[in-house]
Amino acid sequence: MAKRDRLQAQQRRRRDESGEHRPNRYSEKQRQEMSRDTSFIMSYGQQDETRLEELYTDTVMELLNDCNQSLGFVESLDQLLGEDGVFNPQGEIIYVRGDAGVGKSILLQKLQNLWSKKELQTDTIFFFKFRCRMFSIFKEAEQMSLRDLLFKYNCHPDHDPDNEVFDYILRFPEKVVFTFDGYDEIQEDIDLMNVPEVVSPEDKANSLQLLLSLLCGKLLKGSKKILTTRTGIEMQSRVIRKKVILRGFSPEHVQTYINLHFKEQEHRDLVSVQLDASPHLCGLCSTPLFCWIVFKSFRHLHTMHDIFHLPETSITLTDIFLLLSEVFLSRLVAPASSLLKKSVRCISETFTVGLRPLAGFAKLALQGLVRGSFLCSREELSECGLTEEDLALGFLRPVSDFDASEAPATFEFIHITLQSFLAAFALVLDEQGPGSSILRFFTECSRRREPCCLPLAFCISSSVKPSEKKPFAANEHLQFTNLFLCGLLSKTQERLMGQLVSPVLLKKKRALLKAYLSTSVKVHLEGLPHHNGEEGKKVHVLPHFLWILRCIFETGSKDIAAMTAKGITASFIKLGYCNVYSGDCTAINFVLQHRQKLLGLDMDNNNISDYGVKQLQPSFCKMTVVRLCVNNLSDSSIEVLAEELCKHKVVKVLGLYNNNITDAGAKLVAQIIEECPQLEVVKIGENRITSVGGRYLANAVKKSASIFNVGMWGNRIGDEGAKAFAEALRSHPRLTNLSLSANGITSEGGKCLAEALKENSVLRIFWLVQNEMTDDAAPHWADLVQADTGLSHLWLISNRFTAAGIQHFAEALAFNTKLKEICVKGNQLSEEEQQQFESEKRLRFH
Repeated sequence: MAKRDRLQAQQRRRRDESGEHRPNRYSEKQRQEMSRDTSFIMSYGQQDETRLEELYTDTVMELLNDCNQSLGFVESLDQLLGEDGVFNPQGEIIYVRGDAGVGKSILLQKLQNLWSKKELQTDTIFFFKFRCRMFSIFKEAEQMSLRDLLFKYNCHPDHDPDNEVFDYILRFPEKVVFTFDGYDEIQEDIDLMNVPEVVSPEDKANSLQLLLSLLCGKLLKGSKKILTTRTGIEMQSRVIRKKVILRGFSPEHVQTYINLHFKEQEHRDLVSVQLDASPHLCGLCSTPLFCWIVFKSFRHLHTMHDIFHLPETSITLTDIFLLLSEVFLSRLVAPASSLLKKSVRCISETFTVGLRPLAGFAKLALQGLVRGSFLCSREELSECGLTEEDLALGFLRPVSDFDASEAPATFEFIHITLQSFLAAFALVLDEQGPGSSILRFFTECSRRREPCCLPLAFCISSSVKPSEKKPFAANEHLQFTNLFLCGLLSKTQERLMGQLVSPVLLKKKRALLKAYLSTSVKVHLEGLPHHNGEEGKKVHVLPHFLWILRCIFETGSKDIAAMTAKGITASFIKLGYCNVYSGDCTAINFVLQHRQKLLGLDMDNNNISDYGVKQLQPSFCKMTVVRLCVNNLSDSSIEVLAEELCKHKVVKVLGLYNNNITDAGAKLVAQIIEECPQLEVVKIGENRITSVGGRYLANAVKKSASIFNVGMWGNRIGDEGAKAFAEALRSHPRLTNLSLSANGITSEGGKCLAEALKENSVLRIFWLVQNEMTDDAAPHWADLVQADTGLSHLWLISNRFTAAGIQHFAEALAFNTKLKEICVKGNQLSEEEQQQFESEKRLRFH
C-alpha cells in the first residue's frame, strides 16, 4: 500500500512538473485568495468587520434590452453570467449600472465570493477583479503586457516558468471572467492618447489601452466581463452583451436588512415603525448606502446615548451624512462618567471637538474634487493637517498600492458620496475665499452636455469632443456637493454650523445661495425648447432640473420652493428617463405643492415605487396629467391615486402601464374612471390584471362619458374580459381608441367584440395584436368590416388566422370605404399565400 502511494505521489509530481495541473492549481489559489479578500464587509474606519453572508442583501436588479426596455428581473446572481437578457451575443460586456450607493461594488464582492466557494453556477475557472480607478494610477508612459496586468495586479501563478497558465487562458478565454468596478471613475482623457489598439497579448501598452482592448474583445474575446458604472454613463450597444440596472432595496429587502442589522425583535419593531411613519425615509433607505448609514446611526445612538429614534422632521441626505460624521467624530469626545450608563448626546459639542480633523478631511476632499481625483497620499494628508490618529476616525480607508515600488500609502474616502459631502463642508468652512466661491460647482453643473459614451468611444469610434471627456464629466460628484452645500446652509443646520463658522459669513453665503436657487429653475426651463400641444405648453426637462429640485429640498426653504414653483410657466412637464427614484419625489412635491395652476406631469420610465407616490400625494390635487408608467408601482400606489384623484376630479390622462397592478388595483382604477368626469385617457397595459380586473375596468368605461382612449395590452383578461369590453363598446358615445392586445383572447372573445362593434360608430382604432383568434372568428370580423361602421385601423397581428380566414377580410373590404388598414402580419400564412392578397392594399402583411 505504501509503495503504491509513493508511486502515485511521484506521478502527481511529474504531472505537476510537466504543467498538466498548473491551471487547476492556479484556479485553486485564486479561489483561496478571493475567498479571503471577499468574506468580510469592512465597516466604519475598518475598525470592525462583518461577514459578508451575515449582512449582504439582494437588491432589485432589472434586465434591460438595447432600448432600455425591461426584460424582467434577475432572480439570482447566477443569471448575471447566464444567457438571460442577452440581446447582443456578439457583445463582450455585462453592463451593470446604478445610482451612487445602490450596491454595485458589494454586488461584485458577493459574486466573487460565491465563485471562490464554487457556489456560482458557471464553468469559468479563472476570475480577475479590477477597480477601474486603478487604471488612473498607472503612469501614462508605463508599459505593461496583458500577462503583467493579469498576474502582477491579481493573483500570481506559482512555479510556472513556461507560462502554462497564461497560455491556457489565451486558448480558452471562455473560462475567464473579469469584473471591472466603477467605470465612471476612470479619470484619463482617452481621446488624447494617440496609441494604437492592442490586438496581441504579447504587446506592451498603456494600462488603459489594455483595459479598452479587453472590453472591446480585441483581447481575450469570448471571456465574460462584468462592468459597473453610475447611471448616466452610456455605451454603444454593439459592445454590450446584456444590461442590468440596480434599482435598490424593495420594501421586502429593507425588512431583511433590518433583521440582519438588529438582532432584538424590540429594536426591529422600533425601526420598522419609524420607517412606516416616514415614506421619505423609506425612500432614502431604498438606496443601500443610505440605509446602511441610517441603521448604523440607529445602533450608535442607542449604544452611546440610549436613544433609538431619528429626528421627527423630514430627514434629508445632508442629515444622513451628518449622522455618519457624528459617529466618526464621537470617538474624539470624552466618554461618559462611570456614574452614568449613557452619555448625553450633544451634536454641536461633537462637531466642535472634531472641527480640526473634520476641516482637514473637508479640505482634502475638496482638493481631490477640484483636480478630479479619488485618491490621496500621505503627503497630501499631512498638508491638510491630518495625523495618523485622524485616520482611525473612519473617513478614509487605505488602498492597496498598484505598483511594486515602495511609494507612500494611498488612501480614499470610504465612499465617493462622502467625499462630495466633505467637499461641501469645506466650501462652508472656508473663510478666506470670496463668498461667491460656494457657487463654483453650480456653474460647472449648469453647463449642459450631450450624452456621451466615454471613454469606450476610443475603440468604437466617437463624436465626443475631448473637452467633454474630462474627470467627473458626468458631474454627479459635483451635483452631490451642491446638494450637500444646500443642506449645510439650510435653516435647519444654522445652529450647528453657527458653532463652526462665523455667523456673519454664514448669513452671507446663505443669501448668495438663496438668490441663485430662486431663479435657477426658471433659467433652466427658459433654455429648453417648449412645445404647444393638447395639454398646453410642454417642456421635457433635463436631469439637471431634478438636481435643482433636490438642492431646493435640502435647503428646507418654503420661500425658495414657492419662487421656484412660480417660475415654472409650462403647463406640462416631462420627467421621463430622468432617473427619478422614490426619495426624489419628496423634492418634487416640495416645489410643486406651491404651484397655483393645474399641471401635467409625466414621470414615465423612472424608479419612484410606492414610496414615491406617497410623497407626491399633496401634489396630485393639481395634476391634469398623471403618467407613472414603468415605475414598479403596486396596488398600494393606486390606493393613493384613487383617494386624491377622485377627491379633486381634475385628471384627464392617467398612465400606469408596465407596473405591478393586480385586480385589486384595477378595481381602484375603475373607480377613478367612474368618478373623474374629465378623464379621457387611461393606459394600464403590461400589468397583472385578469378577467376579474378586466370586468371592473370595462364596466367603468361603459359608464364614462368622457373617456376616449384605453390601453389594456399585455394583461390576462381572456375571453371573459373581452366579453365585458364588448358590452362597454356597444353604443359607447366617445371611445375612439382601444387596445386589448396580448390578453389571451380566443375566437370566443373575438366574436363578442366583433358583434358588439356593429353597434358602435365611434371607435376608430382597435388593437388586438398577439391574441389567439382563429378562422372561427374571421366571418364575424368580416361582417363588421362589411358594416362599414367607421373603424379605420384594425390590428390583428400575430393571431392564428390562415389564408381561409384572411379571405373573409379581403372579400368584406370590397364593401368598406372607411377602413384604412387591417394589419395581419404574423398570422399563419406562407409567403405564397400572402401574395394571393396583393391586390387588396389595405391588408397589411409587413
